[in-house]
Formats: sequence, C-alpha cells, structure tokens
Amino acid sequence: MSQAGKTPENKPAQPIIPMKFGEVGLQVAGITLFIVLLSVFGGLWLDRVFGTKPILTVILVVASAPLSLFLTVWVALRAVRDLPSGSRQSSPTNFSKEDTSDD
Repeated sequence: MSQAGKTPENKPAQPIIPMKFGEVGLQVAGITLFIVLLSVFGGLWLDRVFGTKPILTVILVVASAPLSLFLTVWVALRAVRDLPSGSRQSSPTNFSKEDTSDD
C-alpha cells in the first residue's frame, strides 16, 4: 500500500508538465499578440503611405492568422520535443495495481 504524496524512487515527482504548459501558453500568446499588432499597425502605415485605406490592413490581418497558427504548432511541437523522455511515455492516469489497492 502506498501513501499519498509518496512516489516510487524511479519516478521523482517533478512539476515539469504544468510549468511547460504555462510556458507554452505565454509564448503562444506573446507571438500571436506581436503578429496581430504588427499586421494592424503595419497595414495602417502602408495604407497611409500608398493611399489604399483599408485594403492592406485587411490583407495583413487575414494573412496573420495562418502565420500565427503555424507558429503556435511549431512552439507546441518544440515544447513536446524538449520534455524529458519519461514525461512523454507515462500519463498521470496510469496506475499500477499496488497503487490502487485498498489493503
């Protein structure tokens, strides 16, 4: 029978996964915000320079969506690749028989 809070010696308790989720979330939010603001202000500036009122702003904002999506996937895949190998193989719902016994 195992006690709550104790982990087997071969699996040390590390809060890697929750920290990684927060890190990835902040990176994605920052990248998306940067891309959207850059496309809006860049589009407004280009529209003022060329005299094409909303056209270039709309084009750049629409083009920023697939770019943002691509970078989101890239950041997420990079984060998964950088996880320790033990974190990817086991899930928190996998219990062994000795962990679930009520004896």
